[in-house]
Amino acid sequence: MMKLLPVTPVDVEPISPYLRFSRTEWASLRASTPLPLTENDLVTLRGINEDISLDEVAWIYLPLSRLLNLYVSAIQSLHKATDTFLGHLPAKVPYIIGIAGSVAVGKSTMARILQALLSRWPDHPKVDLVTTDGFLFPTAVLEKLGLMDRKGFPESYDQRRLVHFLTEIKSGKREVGAPVYSHLLYDIIPDAEQVVNQPDVLIVEGLNVLQSAHARRGSRIFVSDFFDFSIYIDADEKTIENWYVSRFLKLRETVFRNPESYFNRYAQLTREEATAKAHSIWRQINGPNLRDNIQPTRERAQLILRKGTGHSIEEVRLRKL
Repeated sequence: MMKLLPVTPVDVEPISPYLRFSRTEWASLRASTPLPLTENDLVTLRGINEDISLDEVAWIYLPLSRLLNLYVSAIQSLHKATDTFLGHLPAKVPYIIGIAGSVAVGKSTMARILQALLSRWPDHPKVDLVTTDGFLFPTAVLEKLGLMDRKGFPESYDQRRLVHFLTEIKSGKREVGAPVYSHLLYDIIPDAEQVVNQPDVLIVEGLNVLQSAHARRGSRIFVSDFFDFSIYIDADEKTIENWYVSRFLKLRETVFRNPESYFNRYAQLTREEATAKAHSIWRQINGPNLRDNIQPTRERAQLILRKGTGHSIEEVRLRKL
């Protein structure tokens, strides 16, 4: 059993807005928070080639869920105080958490595990998860605009629709619809909709959720303006590229073999050809998107989780309040 001691950040950089914690020191902030997940639960939450253990959940995710529970409770109290002052009936305004980072860095797995943990806390049992993939322009639109090779870049998203969605969520609207994306078809599913019905917490996961470069085109409202808390998952680019290639090879043996898969043509490649193709996609699309659009937003996050080669978190940086 881990001995709990008062924790001090491993280093406080005088010119940095962040407190830095080692893995061990962050783990001690779990306090007495129980682990509500089992190995069977974790099997359904892991992503492809992400062998996250229950120990990782206990050391990294439980302290994070405890921190967020405190933040959510504080915001709920603040909203109640405002409603009391204004003489309004209490309005249910979801607490929104944004998760950003590169392709293949583990955003989706983190979002699912965090959703599972936060929904176990009694003050906010209803936790929804929305990915920004659903707000990509449909393939037909991307092809018309010549943006198929820029899919995942900021300009490939329907930013206006995404901002409108978040505006309705934050306004307390009872039911708000979000478009649904199919990774099998590599496209938006026509007429499909995910309905978000006033959750206590909403997790929004996506590549560019902290990005604001579209301000150059005149937009004054950013997606991140709606976040109460934001997380950036970080790692060395070469490490992420290796994760992407490994995932591509795994998909070649599974999902790509489905005749309906957009990438079915890659299922017939040899391992060497598939490896070369994955590296090529990284060099042409995912790498430039990471360097030019995603990574520059890292310092906008309130929490930065730095991963090592095995997908385990090695360092945590928490923005000072």
